[in-house]
Amino acid sequence: MRVIFMGTPDFAVGTLQALTEAGHQVCLAVTQPDKPKGRGKEMQFPPVKEAALAAGIPVYQPQRIRRPECVEELKKYQADVIVVVAFGQILPKEILEMTPYGCINVHASLLPKYRGAAPIQWAILGGETVTGVTTMQMDEGLDTGDMLLKAEVPIAGDDTGESLHDKLAEAGAKLCVKTLEDAAAGKLMPEKQGEMTTPYARMLDKKLGNIDWSRPAAEIERLVRGLTSWPGAYTHWNGKVLKIWKSRIAEEPADTQNTKPEPGTVVQVGKAHFSVQTGGGVLVVEEVQMPGKKRMDTGAFLRGYPMAEGTVFLSEQ
Repeated sequence: MRVIFMGTPDFAVGTLQALTEAGHQVCLAVTQPDKPKGRGKEMQFPPVKEAALAAGIPVYQPQRIRRPECVEELKKYQADVIVVVAFGQILPKEILEMTPYGCINVHASLLPKYRGAAPIQWAILGGETVTGVTTMQMDEGLDTGDMLLKAEVPIAGDDTGESLHDKLAEAGAKLCVKTLEDAAAGKLMPEKQGEMTTPYARMLDKKLGNIDWSRPAAEIERLVRGLTSWPGAYTHWNGKVLKIWKSRIAEEPADTQNTKPEPGTVVQVGKAHFSVQTGGGVLVVEEVQMPGKKRMDTGAFLRGYPMAEGTVFLSEQ
């Protein structure tokens, strides 16, 4: 097929590459404008732009895709289908209905669960054991279009937002190629999502990573994994923000007395870890990061920043 590809982040790159490898003619890659990054504020290309240029695919970067001149620009390419993967802008009806096969989206959840901007992370935070990808015929709603194909992906006990991102990106790329094959063969059977209430995957922000130690250890452990690599889970210690990058739930509470310490209290300090009382169980912290420093295992951290049992972490400074 002749394809216009619309996507921006790393998650979309695999699908772009899979389409070209499958023999589809990607005639245009549409992505978000370049953005300044780092202390030097140098302009950085979106990952999809880098991949498209490397493959010799023309790139179009509209500030607002809804503008009439942008719609007219896309019409020039006379595509058979528009494939959308984490593009980052809402498409108008004129684009949704522009091509014979419409706009097909790759979404990183088993719709209708986890509609929204951050389905990968919220699946971990929600304690799911299985997630997946769904291809969808886009409509004017937010992730509400008819479902086309699905592929399940198990969530491992040590999966982070980062590792699950990579698994779903690979699965989504394969599923998109299969979806276009079935579309061309007339085999697709679109399925309505319905109006059932499902978890919504709202956009992530830094405040979400602020650990509430009154919550159960299992919930905090999922927070740590789900928010890797951004924005990261953190707590407050000695007037500084301490990020926690790796943790596990203690098999047995470190404190065996009837009266348990307040949540947020360090109940045990070892050579390679420290353990924190939560609202339900104990969390063992194995990898941390201080402001301005690199991530390090907790053993290395403790050698530079000694910590005593009874230390209390705060949810706010």
